[in-house]
Amino acid sequence: AMWRSSGLRLGARLCCPRGGARAPAERGHRSLVSCIDPSIGLNEEQKGYQKVAFDFAAREMAPHMAEWDQKELFPVDMMRKAAQLGFGGVYVRTDVGGSGLSRLDASVIFEALATGCTSTTAYISIHNMCVWMIDTFGNEEQRHRFCPALCTMEKFASYCLTEPGSGSDAASLLTSAKRQGDHYVLNGSKAFISGGGESDIYVVMCRTGGPGPKGISCIVVEKGTPGLSFGKKEKKVGWNSQPTRAVIFEDCAVPAANRIGNEGQGFLIAMKGLNGGRINVASCSVGAAHASVVLTRDHLNVRKQFGALLASNQYLQFKLADMATRLVASRLMVRSAAVALQEEREDAVALCAMAKLFATDECFAICNQALQMHGGYGYLKDYAVQQYMRDCRVHQILEGSNEVMRMLISRSLLQQ
Repeated sequence: AMWRSSGLRLGARLCCPRGGARAPAERGHRSLVSCIDPSIGLNEEQKGYQKVAFDFAAREMAPHMAEWDQKELFPVDMMRKAAQLGFGGVYVRTDVGGSGLSRLDASVIFEALATGCTSTTAYISIHNMCVWMIDTFGNEEQRHRFCPALCTMEKFASYCLTEPGSGSDAASLLTSAKRQGDHYVLNGSKAFISGGGESDIYVVMCRTGGPGPKGISCIVVEKGTPGLSFGKKEKKVGWNSQPTRAVIFEDCAVPAANRIGNEGQGFLIAMKGLNGGRINVASCSVGAAHASVVLTRDHLNVRKQFGALLASNQYLQFKLADMATRLVASRLMVRSAAVALQEEREDAVALCAMAKLFATDECFAICNQALQMHGGYGYLKDYAVQQYMRDCRVHQILEGSNEVMRMLISRSLLQQ
């Protein structure tokens, strides 16, 4: 485990998490623990990773979250600092620079980081998914060529599946890769690519064979390859700390040595990557909701109306209770799915879909309710609650829309 090997870089930075997400009680010292404490149920090592992530979120992310959003800045230096803590390849094997942690560990880390900036953490989680795909399905030469620089975030990665004409119906993608000697020549375009134009490595799903999922392969395209270009930077409701652009291939020749796995294996690789991606993005939603519940609790304790604190209003007390309950339910579902995926259980795909569906829906509702309970202040960009709401809204759409999650869950039930 990383804690015992390369984890010294984590152990040196065990500081308290930001206010609201209380640190676990010290051993031998009894204290009240909040019912929304995200460390409940974790082992000592996981509590250590979580404390590091909370501390990093509070010091390096939260103070800059609004500026990154409003100026649409991609915080490269901060992410490289995060990578020094092992967050660039959380569940990547250690021999190529990864941290070798579990899916549950990763969920705990992404949830904590998302309290500092949900948008940036979501990009870090996509980057992690890409590195894992290369680490898991690449050969030894590819693993050692690509993964070390990605784990340190010296280089950044983007996942390229969606196209202008194929979103939920991903298997209908049209980007083609035709074999010519020792190269593939790519033509087509990808849409809504997080990190597009900034990332160095593009993990591209493209068609090397006939129609349908079995004709799709996975090819790594490096920035600077002739024929690779990018569309305009999209203007988005949230997720503004990470650029989103179309990725365009025009007679883009890529060495055949950059194909990950066998021809025709790309769709399987893409879907296996997305199982983890769904847990990751759900974890980011849980972090946003956790931060929003804490902000709301604090607001109710200071804001007065009709001569009394809002905290004394039973209607608002009940709303806060519902938010906290949905938060804890979401967290437990996500962590349960993470364990199922780590153990490669048969129900993992459905549980990942359930966790993504439930947590992203519920946590958006929590953030939205938090904004409402802040009143007019909640609609001001001076208050963080609106950014958590905007940044987690897209989680109901990407990594497979929540409508597609329902399809996966029902398919798993009806195939019994």
